[in-house]
Amino acid sequence: MSMIFGVPLAVLSGQLLIGVINGAFYALLSLGLAVIFGLLKIINFAHGAMYMLGAMVTVIMFDVMGVNYWVALFMAPLLVGVVGVLIEYFLLRRIAGQDHIYSLLLTFGIALLMQGVLTNIYGVSGLRYSMPDLFKGGINLGFMFLPYYRAWVIGIALVVCFG
Repeated sequence: MSMIFGVPLAVLSGQLLIGVINGAFYALLSLGLAVIFGLLKIINFAHGAMYMLGAMVTVIMFDVMGVNYWVALFMAPLLVGVVGVLIEYFLLRRIAGQDHIYSLLLTFGIALLMQGVLTNIYGVSGLRYSMPDLFKGGINLGFMFLPYYRAWVIGIALVVCFG
């Protein structure tokens, strides 16, 4: 068995692939932050909370309301986008052109508010959701088992980041 730095190659390969998967999530998040700061010159601390809101809206639409997975995946960003537009229109426009610390504090407060409300409603542990049939199962890579839904995340991140 070949080893690198005392770690079996299969284990190292698995950890590297998990790093790529997590990096795909971070790439999507950071791309959104870069666009918001580049266009609006707003330091947006509520970006992660909006990401969380999108996940919650998707889970609620898919599991609670029984909306088709693909419809929920399409509608959730639109609904969260409406929330973002409302925040920008009613709150952020009032402090436009002022020091960046004001937008930082405002968006940080919005993030705390969103997180507090959703934590009170749903708790702090992850929510269970049913897996669409398309994403059940995975690919045996020899050194690890890659679930289809993780491969989906990598593929979407590549399309969004390089598209």
